[in-house]
Amino acid sequence: MKRREFIRHATYTLGAAGAAAWLGGRAVRGRPLELPKLSRKFTAADTVTLGKTGIQTSRLAMGTGTVGVGHHSHQTDLGVKGLSELLLNGYDHGLRFFDAADSYGSHPHVAEALKHVPRDKVTVLTKTWARDARTARADLDRFRRELGTDHIDVCLMHCLTEGDWTERYRGVMDVMSEAKEKGIIRSHGCSCHSIEALRVAAKSPWVEVHLVRINPIGSHMDADPETVTGVIREMRAAGKGVVGMKILGQGDLRGRQDDALKYALGLDLLDAFTIGAESKAEQEDLIRRIAAAA
Repeated sequence: MKRREFIRHATYTLGAAGAAAWLGGRAVRGRPLELPKLSRKFTAADTVTLGKTGIQTSRLAMGTGTVGVGHHSHQTDLGVKGLSELLLNGYDHGLRFFDAADSYGSHPHVAEALKHVPRDKVTVLTKTWARDARTARADLDRFRRELGTDHIDVCLMHCLTEGDWTERYRGVMDVMSEAKEKGIIRSHGCSCHSIEALRVAAKSPWVEVHLVRINPIGSHMDADPETVTGVIREMRAAGKGVVGMKILGQGDLRGRQDDALKYALGLDLLDAFTIGAESKAEQEDLIRRIAAAA
């Protein structure tokens, strides 16, 4: 089994087992589930700042790749019109964070939505699979054309797994640093799919924004929740922006949405988090649940 396949299998197995235990009234490792008591109210439209980047956006990002691979996702199944209208519906409810990726194939859908809103009122995040400088440079040019924008707010290296990625992919990092200096992107960072890569990212001064998999049952995560939250605390202490993903465990927690949201909010470690809705009704229900979490 290849390394990436092993990691995906392992995290899926942990998530499935954790979900079964939690839904039965017990948490991971057999401990009773203890949800935090929220000291204040939250809304999906709260204005948050991503670490020290200065980028202000909404607490909830609109994900466009619940399961995204091969330039396709559950959200892009809606078509350009359908997904762009879903993004605009979120915008009408105060959401200002569009979470895209090349691997989701969602750039044209985001581009259509951007035609109907002030560009400076939304944060556009996307991700590249580039692993060399030449590809990274080409991706930044192509992404801006596909998105119909002259700049990208947050660009991340997507799905890093190697514990030595900051040395191995230094060329990509240098291209992004140069792009930031030129105003092509406003900030750079990464999403990780192994605990080794995540720990390296937490220590790297180059990483300004992290996309981190986190939920209370360890579903589709890099390690158990306790381990991952420890790494997130290190990120926060360094002033990095942290955006949570897999908040609902890629669907494993659809039956416990309120508890999953309360967990994410109660951590007090995430600047924002991204969840991909597949309909306006689902999106608006999610917005209501966040407001009612306290």
